[in-house]
Amino acid sequence: MIVFVDESGLSERPTLVRTWAPKGQTPVVQYSFTWKQLSVIAGVTFWNFYFRLYPGPIRARQCVDFLKALRRQIRSKLLIIWDNLQVHRSRLVRRYLDACQGDIQVEFLPAYAPELNPPEYLFGHLKPRELGNFCPRGIDELKDYARRRLRSMQRRPTLVAAFWKQAELPL
Repeated sequence: MIVFVDESGLSERPTLVRTWAPKGQTPVVQYSFTWKQLSVIAGVTFWNFYFRLYPGPIRARQCVDFLKALRRQIRSKLLIIWDNLQVHRSRLVRRYLDACQGDIQVEFLPAYAPELNPPEYLFGHLKPRELGNFCPRGIDELKDYARRRLRSMQRRPTLVAAFWKQAELPL
């Protein structure tokens, strides 16, 4: 099974998109902002995508945790295609992949080629369309709302197929 994997950060600060207000009044989006970070890692297959949310940045430990979860959900050999991020080449990730004894193979995307990576389009849809103008009261509310929106996106197979079609991949 081919799985494209990528990570992205989510912020309590809303992604501002077009909105409305009464005629003659400027729309105001009020939010409180702290520096807490929420990260999402997602794997996109041709039929579905899988995701995990983590507080803080994605490090090698979270990467291995995601690969373990992916392996439990997809019970076949995996070909993981991801970018050349240092975390993906870390010792901890390499040790886990070696322990899988060939059940998980890894290939790297060329440098500076986000247009080849379907998860980039997933995040490009998530942030402005699903989370646009959302003003959470805290990181927990952002996590709950993002999880609900991602699960809603999972139930839309035409949307998942669109991530592949947008990526410049031969199908």
